[in-house]
Amino acid sequence: MNQKEIIQQCKQNNYTAQIEVYNAYKNMLYNSCYRILKNREDAEDLVQDAFIKGFQKINQVKDDVNLAAWFRRIAINLCFDKIRKEKHLFSMEDYKEIEAESEEMEFENAEEVSIDFIKECIDKLKDKYRVIVVLYMIEEYNHREISEILQINESTVRNQYARGKNQLITLLQKHTKNEFKRTHSAT
Repeated sequence: MNQKEIIQQCKQNNYTAQIEVYNAYKNMLYNSCYRILKNREDAEDLVQDAFIKGFQKINQVKDDVNLAAWFRRIAINLCFDKIRKEKHLFSMEDYKEIEAESEEMEFENAEEVSIDFIKECIDKLKDKYRVIVVLYMIEEYNHREISEILQINESTVRNQYARGKNQLITLLQKHTKNEFKRTHSAT
């Protein structure tokens, strides 16, 4: 079945089509939720909730919609609903923050750093920066979309992204300097 047929079958509440959609996208949704929440159980729960909500609202989508993106958007929105309820990740100070011009740093040795180490560094960022960096760099949302998801000003998103990126670059630079010292002191 092509995607249009699958959507039509899901609109008819066809269990086989729904299972096919679930199996096709569950890992992608889990990865997106986990990157945001950093909690396996919460990510698993929200993936289930996203599919339930998605299948309940499937009649609202056009037959040519990108179903993966549609379900991912639902899952990410559910993640931020959870964050807003529990953590208040973006405090009122963030909403009222005056946008400060921040010069973006450059990282020259990017090819020397593993993807796994970059992910570890992203995980070390403050939550308010990590979430925006993940959405922008990994999930590929733009600043406007992130602003809508988080319900904060786009200027705050840009500012938090720049600060998070700068913190990330600082962590990566520190690592490469330490590696350089270690490899050159051993010789």
